[in-house]
Amino acid sequence: MPELPEVETVRRGLAGTVTGYTVSDVEVFDKRSLKRNIGSTSSFKKELVGSKLEKFERRGKFLWIPLGGNLCLVAHLGMSGQILVRTPDYPQDKCERIKITVSRGKSSLEVRFIDQRLFGGMLVDELVDQGSKGKVPQSAEHIAIDPLDENFEIEDIALKISKRSAGIKSLLLNQEILSGIGNIYADETLWLTKVHYLTPGNTFTRKRIRQVIETAKEVLIKAVAQGGTSFDEQYKNVNGESGYFSNSLNAYGQTGLPCPRCGTPIRREAWSNRGSHFCPRCQKPKS
Repeated sequence: MPELPEVETVRRGLAGTVTGYTVSDVEVFDKRSLKRNIGSTSSFKKELVGSKLEKFERRGKFLWIPLGGNLCLVAHLGMSGQILVRTPDYPQDKCERIKITVSRGKSSLEVRFIDQRLFGGMLVDELVDQGSKGKVPQSAEHIAIDPLDENFEIEDIALKISKRSAGIKSLLLNQEILSGIGNIYADETLWLTKVHYLTPGNTFTRKRIRQVIETAKEVLIKAVAQGGTSFDEQYKNVNGESGYFSNSLNAYGQTGLPCPRCGTPIRREAWSNRGSHFCPRCQKPKS
């Protein structure tokens, strides 16, 4: 699933290519990608056409574009979503669900939402004012601020984690505690901090939790700088290029390979309908 670095890469890509463009047409090829607007392609199109794209915002894995007034266009990539910017003469992409044509003067581009598994989607949503935290879409109102947000308060997050008995990985993935971290970056963070993924949050000192969160932030920043992580062609930047953070992975997806720190083979264990990758020597569970 695309996580914060992948969504931030897409946000930056859109900002760099279609800022200042105006929506001139919308085509929906699969209503299932409209989410809350299912069955109402006409209203979806009506809200978008004529809107000027001037700002691209993100919280965690949610991306949105203010449309003026109190509305915004929200995009969530789900498990396999992509947003690609194409020229009008480019052939239709496989699994293309929505096409938004944008224009500026004589220039015209197409913003295409691609989604193989249909877990992602777009919707027109209302913005909710959260005071000093800014405005967010109603659909993302429950999502916590992510570590790259200027309003992120590490002490508040450390306190919340220190009161929970759930495993540390589960807490890092809890989007209502802190957002943007998924399986890939949780595994990398825990490998770097030598923490076993099942260690209960309330067994850490507050200082140790801060170290874990600060490491997670460093991992996210590094991943953004490398365009995110691409596996199986299911994530690409808006220009169709893959991210290359996969070359920097120490634990995630490295099953059976030697731990870069101690040489012990990296292990993968089934966990919460997915997998956890860790070094059984460096990341021993607490007894």
